[in-house]
This record gives sequence, structure tokens and C-alpha cells, in this order.
Amino acid sequence: MHSAVTGVRVPPPGRTAGRLGAWARAAAGLLILALLVWQVGAGPFLDGVRLVDRPALLAALGLGALSTVACAWRWSLVAEGLGVRLPLGRAVKAYYRSLFLNTTLPGGVVGDVHRAVRHGLDISDVRLAVRAVVLERTIGLTVQITASLLMLLVLPSPVRARMPLIVAVVAATGLAVALALRALARGRSARWAAALRSAYTDVREVLLTRRRWVGIGLASAVVVAGQLVMFVVAARTAGSDAPVTLLVPLTQLALLAMALPLNIAGWGPREGVAAWAFAAAGMTSTQGVAAAVTYGVLGLVAALPGAAVLLARTKPRSGKHA
Repeated sequence: MHSAVTGVRVPPPGRTAGRLGAWARAAAGLLILALLVWQVGAGPFLDGVRLVDRPALLAALGLGALSTVACAWRWSLVAEGLGVRLPLGRAVKAYYRSLFLNTTLPGGVVGDVHRAVRHGLDISDVRLAVRAVVLERTIGLTVQITASLLMLLVLPSPVRARMPLIVAVVAATGLAVALALRALARGRSARWAAALRSAYTDVREVLLTRRRWVGIGLASAVVVAGQLVMFVVAARTAGSDAPVTLLVPLTQLALLAMALPLNIAGWGPREGVAAWAFAAAGMTSTQGVAAAVTYGVLGLVAALPGAAVLLARTKPRSGKHA
């Protein structure tokens, strides 16, 4: 967009607001990390890196490969439901590249945008590819939140006594959002109504066949389990000897914090919540920070094959509609 007076190109308001929002989220993540350093010192952060050993690195690569293949399979099934052929091998490469970008760049979604656009160019339909990626990520996040809430309900944790209230609030929020979306769909905005109808149709088409919804559920369960085991490995590597039954709910709290849009490539809320959760569970906040930092390091190691995929020069292939 150009200014009529000066002729200077002016960024659209929506793009400017998006950039400001990204910078604000990154600043919030930095602030959280700065407050943690001020409270517990730099020691736990250094320990989280220094204590990483070869077995932990190998475990990260193995768990990362398992989770990435599961995510790619879920994405392939979602794309298939929307009428797009996405071979698993190509999906795995693209997902590795996406994870590496998400892990190394602020915001945590740059890789997903890149994955959607690249796939959209391959199939000559960027909008359809974006819908597939958004739906795949939404399903994954929904399964993760649901699994976390269930584990926090069953296993002892600092928030177990408040879990019925938390579940009620989450359910009420979900219902309110659903009602609001329904009202918007019935309102005067044709764009909103069309978008919501399209989203509903996408979900129905993707989950229409038993093979697809069972596969998506299984893949999502593998991803959740992989994240859980990775954090337990990180806690053990950082020196925590707490029983697994205690580490699991603490892990879920830290992983849920990663979903907050106030981080730098996942860093910030995860370390803050881990510090609080470990202290509330009778350990120390320094142990929580060290475990979360180690998890971040292992997560980066798990995503490193994506760097090789990103650097490899491959010719784009044209996708075909099923």
C-alpha cells in the first residue's frame, strides 16, 4: 500500500499489527527469562546445557524422529481428507524443516507457515495447504491439552486440587467460543459464515473415515508420549531423581506453558512454569529451570535433521489432487 501524498510504500495495518504482536510476544518471553535469571541466577540455565550427555542426545534424536514421523503421518492423513495427496516421505522432510525453523526462530510458527506455503506451491493451491496445516496443528494441540488435563486429574500435582475448577473453566470457555462462532456464522458477515462453514466441512471430511481418524488419534498419542518421555529424560539428565509419577504431571504443566503465545521459539513460559511447579511439588525452582532448559536443548537437537533438509537443494515437485 502506497501513501497518496508521499508515494512511500506503507505496510498494511494488519501486517503492522502482526509484526508488533510478534515482537511483543518475543519481548514477553525475554522478560520471563530475565526474571528467572534474576530470581535463581544463571546456574540452572548453564547446568541445563552442561549436563546434557551422549545418551540424552541419542534419546533426543530417536524420540524426535518418532514424533516427527507421527506428526508427518497426521499431516498426510489430514491433507488426504481435504483431497490432497501428500506422500509420507515428503511430509517427513517438510515437517523436519518446519520443526527446525519453529525451534530456532521467534514465534514458534514460522516453520508451519513455510511448510504450508511450500506445500501450497507444490499443489498450486496455497489456501488449501494452509487449511491442512492449520487443521493438523489444531488437532495436535487439542489432543495435547486434553491428554494433559486428564493426566493432571489422575496424577498428584500442585494443581490437582484445583483441576475440577480448571476443567470446568476450560469447558465453559470452549462452549462460549463455540456459541460465539455460531453467532458469527449466523450474523451478517458473509466472510465469517463462509470461513466457519469451510472449517466445519474440513473437520467432517478429515474425520469421516475410520482409517483416518484412528490414524490421526494414534499419531497424536505417539507425539504426546514422545514429548512426555523427552521431558522425563531431560529432568533425569538435569539431576532430578523424583519418581516418574511426580515428574509426569510437572511435565504436562511445562508443556502446556509452551502453548502460550509469549515465548521465543518455546523458551520463556516453559521455564517459568517448570520453576514454579517443581518448587510447589517439594523440589526446587532451580531443578525445574534446569530440567526445562535441558528439554529445550534436547528439542533443538531433535530438530537438527531439519537443518540438513533445509539446506539440501531439492527440486519442487507438483502435488496431485486425490
